[in-house]
Amino acid sequence: MRRHHWAIFVCATLAPVFTAAARADGPPITIGVPTSVQLQVGRDSIDATQLAIDEINAKGGVLGRKLRMVVADETENPQEGVAAINKLTADEHVDVLIGGYTSGVTLAQETHIADSKTVYLEVGAASPSITDFVRRNYKRYKYIFRVSPVNAAHQAEALIDFGVGKLKGEAGIQKIAIIGENAKWVQDLTPILKAGLEKGGMTVTSVDLFDADSSDFSPLFNTIKTSGAQYIMVVLSHANSDVLVKQWYDAKLPIPIGGIDVKSQDSDFFTRIGGKAVSETVANNIIPVPMTAVTMPFWNAFVARFKRPPVYTGAGSYDAVYIYAEAVARAGDTAPDKVIPALEKTHYIGTEGLCEFDAQHDVKAGPGYLNLAFAQWYPDGSRVIVWPKEIAKGAMMPPPWLAGKN
Repeated sequence: MRRHHWAIFVCATLAPVFTAAARADGPPITIGVPTSVQLQVGRDSIDATQLAIDEINAKGGVLGRKLRMVVADETENPQEGVAAINKLTADEHVDVLIGGYTSGVTLAQETHIADSKTVYLEVGAASPSITDFVRRNYKRYKYIFRVSPVNAAHQAEALIDFGVGKLKGEAGIQKIAIIGENAKWVQDLTPILKAGLEKGGMTVTSVDLFDADSSDFSPLFNTIKTSGAQYIMVVLSHANSDVLVKQWYDAKLPIPIGGIDVKSQDSDFFTRIGGKAVSETVANNIIPVPMTAVTMPFWNAFVARFKRPPVYTGAGSYDAVYIYAEAVARAGDTAPDKVIPALEKTHYIGTEGLCEFDAQHDVKAGPGYLNLAFAQWYPDGSRVIVWPKEIAKGAMMPPPWLAGKN
């Protein structure tokens, strides 16, 4: 098992120089944002993109050209996702695409992105298959990069580290039940997670994937309880985790819960389910701690302007705008064939860590790069980091009805 040591970048990054007199007063560089606009992940992508655009434009733009944004709603449906890409590339003629959320949608979009020969910076979907397109056919799919999040295989490694290091190593928990939505990224993740936990000396009592529209989890909870599991590890993004966590709380299930729960990353998750998220421990890409010199300035600026904390797609979108702008400045042009080699040389300290791309255009993960932080919902509605140990700010608590029990 590979330990994910958290690297905190305390040095300030040099402000990039984007302007060039030779291209002053040129037409705007257009950023297309395909995302699920009805969800917070989508709203945060849009708002964070605009925040980065405004910051860069205030400094003169890129190559003397201002940036502008055009949004298309890809929903969570592959057909609508393809229509969003076609609208942005064929109708709006955007220079770059920054967005995405659902792996199934992104996978359906990839041939259309390649056909349009438009650079695409993914900031939401986790399936390793997305960048595997680049590995299998670089010439056709070289336009596709993943800025965030780390892919599902790397997320599995972070969950394994949490399970073996925190749950087993510090809490003495041996038996894990894995549950997740039946989606492509979860299908990719769960076999790696199960094998890694077992290699670390834990027992996986069950692995259950359910439809994302499921609303009654009592039979699943009964099965898990009967299995003897001591912890429920969730892998959720699109499923109704509001309902799942409320039902877990109402059942007073004698088993703690945590893992990857994207909706529980929402700043209002605790309050909107009446405090019933208490003790859930959730992996976060971006939280208000100085993971790098960029984290808190971004966080504070986003909160001040939009009156809410950002989720991971906001951080990824903000970084993606700067990564693209720097690549264009280095390339001296927005032509994809010139920008792509510059993107491949990216070395950018962003909101979540050091961003570099591997040979198939996937953002690197692990020590010194991007990692996940596990934060627990405390009774007062605050989130406290409990893992990795290097940045932990408090102890991991059991659910209230298990407090004081051995």
